Amino acid sequence: MLEHFFPHVQLEQVWAATAETLYMTALSGIATFALGIALGLALFLTARGGLFQRPAAYRVISALVNVFRSIPFIILIVLLIPFTKVLIGTILGANAALPALIVGAAPFYARLVEIGLREVDKGVIEASRAMGARVGTLIFRVLLPESSPALVSGITVTLIALVSYSAMAGVIGAGGLGNLAYLEGFQRNHNDVTLVATLMILIIVFVIQLLGDVITSLLDKR
Repeated sequence: MLEHFFPHVQLEQVWAATAETLYMTALSGIATFALGIALGLALFLTARGGLFQRPAAYRVISALVNVFRSIPFIILIVLLIPFTKVLIGTILGANAALPALIVGAAPFYARLVEIGLREVDKGVIEASRAMGARVGTLIFRVLLPESSPALVSGITVTLIALVSYSAMAGVIGAGGLGNLAYLEGFQRNHNDVTLVATLMILIIVFVIQLLGDVITSLLDKR
């Protein structure tokens, strides 16, 4: 029955491509989460009224975040080809897509982190400072826990964007479901392969969104 509707689909290829997409999304997601938190904290702390108010530093960090956040991902991949070749040793395969995925997504998530941190009740921050809380304590015991629902919601959106980015990276040889849809589907005019690859991407996105919503609701104290 399945062979009748999907004559060109090979399950081995689909599972392998799905695994590559999950691999790219997971590794780049972990790196994006760490870098995004660091950049978001830097933006929040150096902003006007922040704990380390440094307007010049804020403008520099903000400008860098805005620049990399604004570059279309497909162009960013091309721009980073020399860097990727030096770092990874090749511009093909799932690993080769990681630098572009991280550089493209981390600034985007950093802005979401900054927004989440700004939503923390200033009264809680001031009370912690009044009690003599150090910067490290303030960050890890107050700011990050209090903003955790927003941080999880933000990384959920970012992970979904990374799935989309990985599909675009697949078109230029990064592997994954995007590569499968383009090489085996589009170029060979096998619409059934393109359809299956698209459905697998949708399933991944739905699962990420569901998990993100569940975790956000568990963390939200309101």
